[in-house]
Amino acid sequence: MTRVEVRPEMLRWGRERAGFNLHDLGRRFPKLESWERGDGRPTLKQLERYAKSTFTPIGYFFLPEPPVEQVPLPDFRAPRKVRLGRPSPNLLDTVYLCRQRQDWYRQYAKTEGERPRAFVGSAQLSNTAEEIAGRMRQALGFDLEARRDCPTWTEALRKFIDQTDSIGVLVMVSGIVLNNTRRRLDPDEFRGFALADEWAPLVFVNGADTRAAQMFTLAHELAHLWLGQSALSDIDPAVPPQHEVERWCNRVAAELLVPVRALRGEYRLGAELGGEAQRLARHFKVSTLVILRRIYDAEEVSKEEFEEAYSREKERLHAHAAGGGGDFYLTLAARVGKRFARAMMVSTLEGRSSFTEAFRLLGLRKMATFHDLGLSLGMRT
Repeated sequence: MTRVEVRPEMLRWGRERAGFNLHDLGRRFPKLESWERGDGRPTLKQLERYAKSTFTPIGYFFLPEPPVEQVPLPDFRAPRKVRLGRPSPNLLDTVYLCRQRQDWYRQYAKTEGERPRAFVGSAQLSNTAEEIAGRMRQALGFDLEARRDCPTWTEALRKFIDQTDSIGVLVMVSGIVLNNTRRRLDPDEFRGFALADEWAPLVFVNGADTRAAQMFTLAHELAHLWLGQSALSDIDPAVPPQHEVERWCNRVAAELLVPVRALRGEYRLGAELGGEAQRLARHFKVSTLVILRRIYDAEEVSKEEFEEAYSREKERLHAHAAGGGGDFYLTLAARVGKRFARAMMVSTLEGRSSFTEAFRLLGLRKMATFHDLGLSLGMRT
């Protein structure tokens, strides 16, 4: 049986890159330990399986040394997180997939005669948060009263996504890579990213985060689009980012979701801070962490009170990340974005795109799923 010449350190790199230890993969590859020691070599078929299991392009294993992988867009995450190690395959594959979807939609939009999105790149860092938040609110039709009437954060988030979709932004919210539930995205690695483009602006929100946190991430990434700048973000309303761009986007997002003037009108002086934060979070349909930050911005509490309350609330929320569930096709449409899904289905059914391309970009395997997705989007397939 022919064995493949592959350097042991490359096999070890592939395993560590995917976040596995020897025990994790040893059950699927009983000889892995000997391969990593150089005492044995895999067959080509075994290497192909290993590449698939570690989410690694097989060609990488034939390199003389591990490649230096970087996220292919400006990285505005906190330096401590960037230094933790290389970007995960899940993050990289998500960014690459979204760029492929964006490239496809750009050509589709031009073919359909859509106009460039004038809001992309319309803002500058010299603009105030209040000014840009006002412009965004007007463009989105962002009605605070309507959002407050939503019964849950989930409904408020869905409404916000629909408003964003309606102005031409591709909004994708997912906690996994494609539809692979074994490849979960880690909110501690990233919360979202924006891919600026005047024809196909795209926002990706990490759906493994809490619903209320996703609301702030979406607003933050929209601010990046208004600047006309792509970015990978790790957003924490309490920690001032080192990058001026991130600080500006945080201010705009906070003002869009919870205008200081509106907060002051609702805030009850003398109320217990934790309980008041939860009440206002339900009122504005945002995270309690965002509310605490806005209370501090409004100068209603001291820095010490804010930091103590924020730390307590962060611990309380730590175990309450958003879970899965719900209607499969609604979830699928959210993962790929309704605007993108509709466009891809129309193009495919009209014969302009192949089913192979559609299935790859939508993450589908069965024709029945394609058909039912169309029905869930109100299309006749």
